[in-house]
Amino acid sequence: MTTPRPWLHGFLDLCLLAMLRERADYGYGLSQRLAAAGVAEVPGGTLYPALLRLEQQGLARPSWGPSESGPRRKYYAITPPGLAMLESQAAEWQRFRDGVDCLIVTSESSR
Repeated sequence: MTTPRPWLHGFLDLCLLAMLRERADYGYGLSQRLAAAGVAEVPGGTLYPALLRLEQQGLARPSWGPSESGPRRKYYAITPPGLAMLESQAAEWQRFRDGVDCLIVTSESSR
């Protein structure tokens, strides 16, 4: 599945925060969850800079945890500012999505 690159960069942080609200997770686990949800198969070169950005902005907090197979993993958990950002961006996303849906439906019905 291919998601246009600008779209992916535009909503990746929102998707990551939403998944971290459910539970803390590590990079590869988040990547698998994005793919399973039908969002995109996100390459590490896109995913890990996004996680670092969330960490640097104080929206996600890293911690090291054990792995069942190999070295320890860096897990990310959402922070209170991350929850506030998620709520704000989710509302903005819904307004944007509704507007685009309206345009698409209007365009289809005028054919």
